[in-house]
Amino acid sequence: MSQTQPSVRKTSPILLAFILIMLVLSVTAIYQAAAMVNNQEISAALNFLILGAVGIALSAYLLFQTRRRMRIVSKTQRVVTTITCQKCGFKTVRDFQRGDYVLKEAEACPKCSEKMLIASVYREVDEKEKKEEKRF
Repeated sequence: MSQTQPSVRKTSPILLAFILIMLVLSVTAIYQAAAMVNNQEISAALNFLILGAVGIALSAYLLFQTRRRMRIVSKTQRVVTTITCQKCGFKTVRDFQRGDYVLKEAEACPKCSEKMLIASVYREVDEKEKKEEKRF
């Protein structure tokens, strides 16, 4: 039985507040630069203009990165159960069923008719998922 559990990573409200404050301060710095150009203070205006431009660029970058991470949603995960026979060593893998747990007695062995035990329950991981996890 496959379980679908979409997990959307939520962005911290503190991070969003930080980005918003930085954006407001950057726009204010650019406004101050425009006001200083009118007062003929070119060197100070240039400093404020650079500060504002860097702040806006950094805010946009951080916002882009947080939006990119929010889009990552986990896909349907296949959970499987491995059942083994203790007597003859026969092994079978089937989809997980509700109530499965390790060392639970399962159906009879098709070879020797003894009761088989659940040896493991795990989620199958795709190679593509492994590469994505290593990237972050």
